[in-house]
Amino acid sequence: MNNYAFIDSQNVYLSIKSLGWQINWKRFRIYLKEHYDVEKAFIFIGYIEGNNQLYSELQEAGFICIFKPVLTYKDGTVKGNVDAELVLHTMIQFTSFDKAIIITGDGDFYCLVQYLLEKNKLQVVLVPNQLKYSALIKRFAKKHIAFMNDLQQKIGKRDNRIAA
Repeated sequence: MNNYAFIDSQNVYLSIKSLGWQINWKRFRIYLKEHYDVEKAFIFIGYIEGNNQLYSELQEAGFICIFKPVLTYKDGTVKGNVDAELVLHTMIQFTSFDKAIIITGDGDFYCLVQYLLEKNKLQVVLVPNQLKYSALIKRFAKKHIAFMNDLQQKIGKRDNRIAA
């Protein structure tokens, strides 16, 4: 199979963090290859100056980083919503892959999931947190959902303490 993964990095990061552990991106990339035959894994991430080590680690692990500039608000919060980029790149790559693995729990992707299902191009929606994800994903991907909750031993960082 020639499957591609499309990853909503912020959704994965925050969802896994809410479960009390951190993801080891290198191990996650291996997991995607072994379990879903993922040849290319696109990770959509807001670009923040100073996070270059993270971006290098992702690329060294085998991810193709698609960056979006982030906006910094007066209160210091940053916003780098990657939803449009993930949908667009999935459609750009549509004829290049056999099946897509969409990795998010965000309901904004339900129309993409629905379209991929209609075209028989969806392998799975891999939801980071089974306890907290969109009802739209639940409704449209019913038989095509897998969860990351129990993957800590396989893809979690060995030193799993989360810095406050």
